[in-house]
Amino acid sequence: MAQLADTFDLGTLRLSSGEAARVDLGVAVEPLEFGAQTYRVNGDRAQVGIDVSRTVGSGFAMRLRFDVELDGPCMRCLDDAAVTVEVDAREVDQPGEGDEMVSPYLSDQELQVHDWAHDALALALPTQILCRPDCAGLCPECGENLNDHPEHQHEPEPDPRWAKLSELKLD
Repeated sequence: MAQLADTFDLGTLRLSSGEAARVDLGVAVEPLEFGAQTYRVNGDRAQVGIDVSRTVGSGFAMRLRFDVELDGPCMRCLDDAAVTVEVDAREVDQPGEGDEMVSPYLSDQELQVHDWAHDALALALPTQILCRPDCAGLCPECGENLNDHPEHQHEPEPDPRWAKLSELKLD
């Protein structure tokens, strides 16, 4: 079991230019709000692996990898759903090379692992979290779960163009 950490001091690795190291950490992951629903990481923590390479000068190239299982409501039928999300994120921090080469997760060799893991997980989420790939969802008229009642249907509404004919009195 890796140690639980929100931050990690890259200076403790004592990397010289061109050297690399791997660090395994446990990171607490708060519930995510997605599509007006809340999704929780199974166990509320993730075991992350961070590959760190020292670049020329005082920069770093970093890679964050982890897998988590998210639990929450299905986006179609609102039943319980679980999905495994694989996260593979990269960051580069090369001071003095422009804004696009500065990582928002690194400050004075202090890596904000918690924030990076949270943001990387949010970006890795699937477009829909479903209870099963063929989820039929809910009836748009009454809210009946169509997975439980696949033959569920309603009488079709009469065509409004014919509504005036119902006022005819044929005696």
